[in-house]
Amino acid sequence: MRSQPTMNDSIASGTTSYLSELECSGCGRKFTPDKVHTICPDCQSPLLARYDLTSVRKRVDRDAIRHRQTRLWRWHELLPVKDPRNFVFLGEGDTALLRLPHIGEELGFDNLYLKDESTNPTGSFKARGLAAAVSKARELGIEKVIIPTAGNAGGAMAAYAARAGIKALVYMPRDTPRANIEESHMAGAEVVLVDGLISDAAGMAGEKARAEGWFDLSTFKEPYRVEGKKIMGYELAEAFNWSLPDVIIYPTGGGTGLVGMWKAFAELEALGWSRNTRRPRMVVVQAEGCAPVVKAFEKGARFCDFWINAHTVASGLRVPKSFADALILNDLRESQGTAIAVSDESILEALRKLGRMEGIFPAPEGAATLAALETLSKRKWVRPEERVVLFNTGSGLKYLDQFQEAA
Repeated sequence: MRSQPTMNDSIASGTTSYLSELECSGCGRKFTPDKVHTICPDCQSPLLARYDLTSVRKRVDRDAIRHRQTRLWRWHELLPVKDPRNFVFLGEGDTALLRLPHIGEELGFDNLYLKDESTNPTGSFKARGLAAAVSKARELGIEKVIIPTAGNAGGAMAAYAARAGIKALVYMPRDTPRANIEESHMAGAEVVLVDGLISDAAGMAGEKARAEGWFDLSTFKEPYRVEGKKIMGYELAEAFNWSLPDVIIYPTGGGTGLVGMWKAFAELEALGWSRNTRRPRMVVVQAEGCAPVVKAFEKGARFCDFWINAHTVASGLRVPKSFADALILNDLRESQGTAIAVSDESILEALRKLGRMEGIFPAPEGAATLAALETLSKRKWVRPEERVVLFNTGSGLKYLDQFQEAA
């Protein structure tokens, strides 16, 4: 049984974190990580955490990490929290990488896998990012945090804030899945329901943060959520004996996970830990009713336009414009990947197929990756011999109300 991290052997024997600086993803300006930062004050771009990877390479045994406890925090040298007493841990990380033998056989893929993030605390991958962000907020002395959310991020922030003893305020659309609303309430957060989309919630949360001094944990409005999400990339490399898959198909709303994994792959190369000479081709999956990244990618644009009248059964994909659109598009093109939009009908059919054929009840966002694979297979963009990983980002149990409405 894994327990709350303590000053155990893996931490006491060396430096907890090799975090060295923050760097603006737009203009390259550097910032000290020992102070509270949001976005770059010069160009309003997201900040990214940088580590002393030379020292990590010299002092950290890659293979020893496998034998550590505490899941996400096994990778503490490559996470931003310097004092382990500030780790906020609820059991996140080390999710299952499952082979999909039956669907793989049907589609002609011998090496088809699904990374199942539904077993994280609060039932989704959002636990990873909020574990890192709330832990760092605790270390920096932040006492109250605020977030706009399409659902799962709000529940995760509420849970980790409760664990950390930090006050939490959540803004979410009124039609957010009820499970997300109730879990936020149960964790003691104040919840404000908004008539509109996550973009409307973000506007209200931002105004509240500026007026009353709340720290905004919006996607990419602080530097550390992406650090928790990047560990998905490290776990994939470890699971495949320090090689990487050929293709990763990822449901993309705000894009933290995609950017985080691409960052992880760059760090793995710098550390000399990866056996690959090429990184995976990344695939962005969005819903036809809200596909700003797909539209921008197809146009060759550097930024996304705001998507009008966003709608989809996959509430996590109902993000009209990501704050990190330039980062997402850059990473997607650098990977020689692609972007694809799928219909709600194909999402629901893929969801049923994963249940019938593999015993997996995914969130609709996760099912969208299978719908995308089916289309990409028909287009011969993915080859049968390639190693392909789909991501299920959450539990279908949190969307029961939506499924009943769609039935």
